[in-house]
This record gives sequence, C-alpha cells and structure tokens, in this order.
Amino acid sequence: MVTAIVLITAEPGRVAALGQELADTKGVYAAYSVAGEEDLVALVRAVAHEELADIVTSRIASLAGITGTRTLIAFRAYSSEDLANI
Repeated sequence: MVTAIVLITAEPGRVAALGQELADTKGVYAAYSVAGEEDLVALVRAVAHEELADIVTSRIASLAGITGTRTLIAFRAYSSEDLANI
C-alpha cells in the first residue's frame, strides 16, 4: 500500500467545490481545506506507485480549478490508527 499527501493550489472560487470533488475521487480517502500556501490537502492510498501516479495526474490534477499540486509519498506510518488498518 502506498500512501501520499497531495498539496493542492486552487482557484479561490473553486476551493469548496473542489474539496467535495476530491472527497468523491476514487483513491482519495480524505480531503481538507487548509490555511497556508496550499488551499487543499488530499490523502491518497493506492496499491502501487503506478496507481498513485494515475490518481494524482489523471484524477486529481485534471479537476477544473486546480492550478498546481505537490505530492509527498509516505515511507512509514506512525499513527496508531493507520497501523491498525494495514
């Protein structure tokens, strides 16, 4: 299982709608609007890196109103909640 954190920059008028669209995207298990340089954060889980690449480039980055993404790939999980689900 590959877990990634996708930091998303969006057009200001699309943040709320994009949050829901991200939450409904296959492979995204949580989406948050955030304060700071990015507007949204999506937590993604995939079986393999190839699937992760598809989720980020084909499903997330192609949503209308997204102007940029940065993807952080997790190496290890330290959260007891995450470890219980492995």
